[in-house]
Amino acid sequence: MTQLHTPRWAWVLTGSGHFFVECFELIHSLDFCDVFVTRAADEVLRMYGLKLDFPETTRVLHDKTASAVPVGGFYQGVYHSVVIAPASSNTVAKCVAGISDTIATNVYAQAGKCRLPSIVFACDTAPELETMAPHGMVKVYPRPIDLENTARLKTFELTKVVESFADLKSTVEHRKGEIAGGG
Repeated sequence: MTQLHTPRWAWVLTGSGHFFVECFELIHSLDFCDVFVTRAADEVLRMYGLKLDFPETTRVLHDKTASAVPVGGFYQGVYHSVVIAPASSNTVAKCVAGISDTIATNVYAQAGKCRLPSIVFACDTAPELETMAPHGMVKVYPRPIDLENTARLKTFELTKVVESFADLKSTVEHRKGEIAGGG
């Protein structure tokens, strides 16, 4: 068995299809990443026909335990950063409310408790959006509560909420630079 390289990225895939394929591709650009896959993300993977075939420095952890055992690595210094992308409105709402009953929300909670920075690509950021669905572009009209939860999450300490895929890419690149510089 090969030795686990630490520290690592913790990337969470949720049940949002918003730029899902692009997020999936961005994971491939990261060295030493653990991909946490929620049950809902498993469904989205099937809808888009995607396989979890990442570089060998990437581990895939599925949401299969009641207590989310895989998040124990946060207390052992395994991770330097968390990315939740794409983040469903359900995940954002639970993060805002402090509910940690899925692997996604548990990862976010543990990152906060360990004072690690989190990048969240929220899917509901404007009153009207266009997003790619498995069969083409669709218009989406987030509910006021979804927009309110996204705004509230922006106020959380050590949490950077990004509103576009371009912002996600640049924020991840910026974080890579901080890590390389020892920050």
